[in-house]
Amino acid sequence: MQTKALSFFDKVYQVAKQIPYGRVTSYGAIAKYLGAARSARMVGYAMNGSHNKDVPAHRVVNRKGLLTGKHHFEGTNLMQQLLESEGVQVTDNQIQNFEEVFWDPSKEL
Repeated sequence: MQTKALSFFDKVYQVAKQIPYGRVTSYGAIAKYLGAARSARMVGYAMNGSHNKDVPAHRVVNRKGLLTGKHHFEGTNLMQQLLESEGVQVTDNQIQNFEEVFWDPSKEL
């Protein structure tokens, strides 16, 4: 019996599902952890396609802590609302305590 190799997107989803409540990571940090450091944009594409896969895509932001993926969420401020409901402070689409809440899969996994 052969097992099917996981796709890059599936690997991204596995990492994203491990981001703790109230923490965030970046597209680039996930890409680097998966050994594809130049594939941050592909991680973004994966997050955009993750909405029916029980993946906390709202916890993935850009390297500066900006909610660059927010337009892929329903409603006007859903990404921000989800983060704020977990205690993450967001002002003008920017995570305020980014260094404190940043979760680096290369160090944590």
